[in-house]
Amino acid sequence: MSENGGQWERELLERLATASLKEQRRSRAWGIFFKLLFFAYLSIIIVLAMDWGGAAKEGESGIHTALVRLDGLIGPGTDASADRINASLRAAFKDSTTRGVVLEINSPGGSPVQAQNIYDEIWRLRKKYPRIPIYAVVQDICASGGYYVASAADRIYVTRASIVGSVGVRMDSFGVTGLMKKLGVQRRLLTAGKNKGLLDPFLPEDPKQKAFVQAMLDQIHEQFISDVRRGRGKRLKETPDMFSGLVWTGQQGVALGLADGYGTLHSVARDVVRADKIVDYTQKENFAERFARRLGASAASALADFAVRDAPIVH
Repeated sequence: MSENGGQWERELLERLATASLKEQRRSRAWGIFFKLLFFAYLSIIIVLAMDWGGAAKEGESGIHTALVRLDGLIGPGTDASADRINASLRAAFKDSTTRGVVLEINSPGGSPVQAQNIYDEIWRLRKKYPRIPIYAVVQDICASGGYYVASAADRIYVTRASIVGSVGVRMDSFGVTGLMKKLGVQRRLLTAGKNKGLLDPFLPEDPKQKAFVQAMLDQIHEQFISDVRRGRGKRLKETPDMFSGLVWTGQQGVALGLADGYGTLHSVARDVVRADKIVDYTQKENFAERFARRLGASAASALADFAVRDAPIVH
């Protein structure tokens, strides 16, 4: 065999050995990747199976003031949803060591349906547990749906600078027909049902549809007023503007009977409930729920992106 032939064979063997080594390294890397992926998946399952909410357990706290926080916009899927607030209230009232419940509110309002549900649940719990009082304590703001909820409490406490009231109902919309005309844009809306395009911002305002919606808002407003009167009773010093949607400071609210006096969470627990110890029953989105929601949102986004990228294109 010639020297050149032997060198060619050695080079071929070296190339084959190098390729084999690279393939082994690649296989080892993929093996490590899939093991890490498995452990990550296992960790997610374990985290989701755990309850990180830290809710108070019945009977473990001794005599105490039960706290439920209503913070932010009242609406479905929020920490201030009727589901979460009502569940928190039920747990607080059910505990045999609860001496009184404080509903601490810092909310500009939100869904009238959600507010009504919380309001009705407070009344139900007051009847079921007549020996346990419930007090609403206002922080910065307790307006609209927030005040709707507060009016169901035995008493309402504010600070002088708190904002309370806004007994009214609103529905937001806009109209861009003038702009569309200037731009030469036409709205083409097809409906089955002549009122299906109710309050469409791209169509001229229909007086009949506007009157229909106004009647609906007026009805919800009357429900709001009726429930506030039921909750506050003769303490209200009604004025022509009281139910007009205006807001007042806590100081004005006390003078008008919208609130009963001044107090904070701790002063009410200490001086009114007479149970200094405060136990928080507020049910918030726990770690597992937040993780699952974010994971679900990320997965949905990735799936949508995949579907868009890989969808067939028709020309």
